[in-house]
Amino acid sequence: MATPSSTNRPTPEHIFNTLFAYQQTYALRAAIDLDIFSAIAGGATEIVSLAKKTGAAERGLQALCNYLVPLGFLTKQGAHYGLSKDSAIFLNKQSPAYMGSISQFFTNDHMVGTFANLTEAVKKGGTAAAEGHNQAPNDEMWVTFARTMGPTTAPAAAFIAELTGMSQGKTCKVLDIAAGHGMYGITLARKNPNAQVTALDWPNVLEVAKENAQAAGVGERFKTVSGNAFDAEMGSGYDYILLTNIFHHFDPPTCEKLMKRVHAALKPGGQAITVEFVPNEDRVSPAMPAMFSLVMLATTDAGDAYTLPEYEKMFRNAGFAKTTLHQIPDMPSQVLVSEK
Repeated sequence: MATPSSTNRPTPEHIFNTLFAYQQTYALRAAIDLDIFSAIAGGATEIVSLAKKTGAAERGLQALCNYLVPLGFLTKQGAHYGLSKDSAIFLNKQSPAYMGSISQFFTNDHMVGTFANLTEAVKKGGTAAAEGHNQAPNDEMWVTFARTMGPTTAPAAAFIAELTGMSQGKTCKVLDIAAGHGMYGITLARKNPNAQVTALDWPNVLEVAKENAQAAGVGERFKTVSGNAFDAEMGSGYDYILLTNIFHHFDPPTCEKLMKRVHAALKPGGQAITVEFVPNEDRVSPAMPAMFSLVMLATTDAGDAYTLPEYEKMFRNAGFAKTTLHQIPDMPSQVLVSEK
């Protein structure tokens, strides 16, 4: 598809493609819901066999599969469909890297609705969602997040395990704030049999984290603390505190307030490990971290995607003298390490 830089003369094609982009979203969601990718991987490569496997109409499948070919999710040779490399790795349920479940969170009514009201959010300077910001306690949206978004954490969690030297097996205490699915802390516990992990989140969200910890075989070293990250008694003496995708929900003073609590809960020499989208200072690159600011405008009262200098200032005000930035390989997010 054409982009602004791929043609020598002005055309409306890029405008059309952008305004039609929601169609691509729901086409991919439909294919994931019908488990088309797994069916094709299992040998149902023609429409007739695909219809028998999925229970969908032949006419519907033909239209959907043909749509997914120019998008790059499927290939087609004669009457046979196949998977692109990305689809084979990430959208086939038989793959250990499957992450099709994330479509349920990204396309839920709340998330889509916030962007349907984006004009009002821009006017207001914050979310225009009828229910307000997305930080309500016991919100079912966060249970959906916990149940569907775990697969996205694997590269970052493995990277953090390497940064913190978990393979060395040293005894350590880890606090995972706003743990959600708990997979960051669980990954550290799996890498290090001497790591004790405490997960903090709302009670119903923590039920998902506990299920994941049991499934991963680390349930005996996985404790939970229910409540708000700004008020709950989180304990002290931690070697590492994980703050994964939480700061972008808040304004700088609120981020500093949380980081001060983190500083107090760490032992001397302990590290706060932050995972975030960190745009460059121009705030238009790299693309995904830069564009994430608009997501926060649409979904929060005062959140943003902060630059490294902004994080350094907030964390310095909270007592951390130095923060270093580390790029997660093959991912758009970064890890910030702040030592007490």
